[in-house]
Parts: sequence; C-alpha cells; structure tokens
Amino acid sequence: MVHQPSSQPRLSPSSDTEDTSEMSMLLAPRLAYFAGVARTEHVTRAALEMNVPQSTLSRAMVRLEQDLGVDLFARIGRTVSLTPSGRAFLTHVERALAEIERAAEEVRADADPATGKVAFGFLHTMGSETVPGLIRAFRADHPRVRFSLVQNYGEAMIERLRAGELDLCLTSPVPDAPDLVARRLDEQKLRLVVPADHPLASRKRIRLAEAADETFVTLEPGYGLRRITDDLCKEAGFRPRVAFEGEEAETLRGLVAAGLGVALLPPPAVARPGVAELTVTAPRAVREIGVAWLDGHPDTPPVAAFKKFLLSRRGSLLP
Repeated sequence: MVHQPSSQPRLSPSSDTEDTSEMSMLLAPRLAYFAGVARTEHVTRAALEMNVPQSTLSRAMVRLEQDLGVDLFARIGRTVSLTPSGRAFLTHVERALAEIERAAEEVRADADPATGKVAFGFLHTMGSETVPGLIRAFRADHPRVRFSLVQNYGEAMIERLRAGELDLCLTSPVPDAPDLVARRLDEQKLRLVVPADHPLASRKRIRLAEAADETFVTLEPGYGLRRITDDLCKEAGFRPRVAFEGEEAETLRGLVAAGLGVALLPPPAVARPGVAELTVTAPRAVREIGVAWLDGHPDTPPVAAFKKFLLSRRGSLLP
C-alpha cells in the first residue's frame, strides 16, 4: 500500500455550508473502511473481515488521507498503525458510525409491522373521546404498534404533513390540495351554544340568522372551525361580531357559560353546565371530518394498516 503524503487537502475545511457538505459526501463512504483497518492494523486482514478487495480498501485509505490532507497511518508493508492524527480521527469516526447504526435501528423499528410507529395528528376536539376510541379499537388487532400523537388545528397539521413530521391527520375541513390525498370519513353537527340564562336558552332549535345580533366567541383565524363559522354566518346573511378568539373549543364553551357570547361548536364529550346547546336548522350546520396524507409518500406497514383501519370507519368515525 503505497502512499505519497499530500501537502494540501483536496478540499480545504471551511465554515461554508456547501464546502462542509461536499467534504462529508467525500468522507462518508470511507469511514467504515477506515475503522476496519484501524481496528485490525492490517490491510489484508481488514479486507477479509469486511469482504472487500484489498486493492479497494488500500485505494480508499489513500483517498481518505488525500481528502483530509493528513497521514492517518504509519505503514510497514501491509501492517499499519495509527498516527496521533489517526487515533484522534478514529474516536470521532467510531462515534459517528455508532450514531448511524442507532439511526438505522430506529427507522427499522419504526417500520416494523408489529411494533412500528405511526405519527398521527388530530384536531383538539377529537382528543377527548374520538381518537382514544380509535386507537383502542385499532390496537385490538395491532397491540404493539406505537403512536406519536399531535393535537393541533388543521392548517398546522397540514404543514407538518408536508414537512414529513406526520404520517396521517384527522382534520376539518377536508383539505383540497394537489400534494395531498384526503378522504371524507364523517360529518359532525354543530350547535349554537348560548349561556344558560340567555333568552334563547329555552329553545331547542334555531335558524342561525336569528343570532345575527349576538356577540360570538370563536377560534382564531386559521382554524378550520373558525372558517366554517364564518362561512355559515355568511350563508345566514350576516358577519359575526367577534368578542373573543381562542384556541380550544372547550375554552370557548367556558366563555359562553360565563355569558361572554355565543358560539358554533361541535358537541362536547361531557355535557357542560351553564350552557344550552341548540340545533341549527338553517343553514345546514355541519363540519366534515377527513383523513389526509401526503401524496406519493410511501407508507410503512404500521402506517398502511392504520390508514386502512381509518378508511374502514367511514360513516362511523365519531362516537
């Protein structure tokens, strides 16, 4: 194994991101070879252990030293020993290879059909009853599948889908975007929630137009339920006068109970005192619930199984 030390590295270390990335691409394929030669201190023995031609291994070590501009080995025939620079480099290489192996084990574990992981997002209003029930039913047949659960509003979950942080999400309205696949699963009736001592509290049903003069409490702009509220009020012939905006449907219900306004909300998991919930007869006050995922994104076996399960619950998703 003949080596002519290079006085200058082929790539100079730089703080520039592009230079660092290029150096990483040059070094990465040779690191395992380097660790094998360093461990055995013999090129032939290392080649046999790693099942690669000796000539390939020798060339890789020469190129590695040329790329770094540093002698990593002192050579006597086919026997080699690490230089001080080589020993320092080996410490970092072994740490990097161990981290790569841990990463490989983690992604293999996440994709395991029996014990893999599903990153699942859902609306806050689905968290108290709907999602726990879904996961309980799914795990009857897949008891060891793990879940990473994220509660958020619709647009934020779509962003996380696109970023690859979620596999699937339950959201409303059902998104319509070219990079997403979405399927409608169910619909949920919305009610006009009023304080218990409100003049309308004795009613069972109401046309939304009758609430045109009321003060509304709503979710913040960007939330699907806020968009639905605005659209329904527009269809009823008015623009809602909004006094409070929040992030949680149950917080809004508490504001209504405190007499601070009325709200269009889905049914609560548990009835809350201090409010009356009226059926809206016109316009048709519902929100569609759907599941969405990134188009063209390959599914691991546990994600595919959970997606199939959710689609099988079409029309019976909600309790």
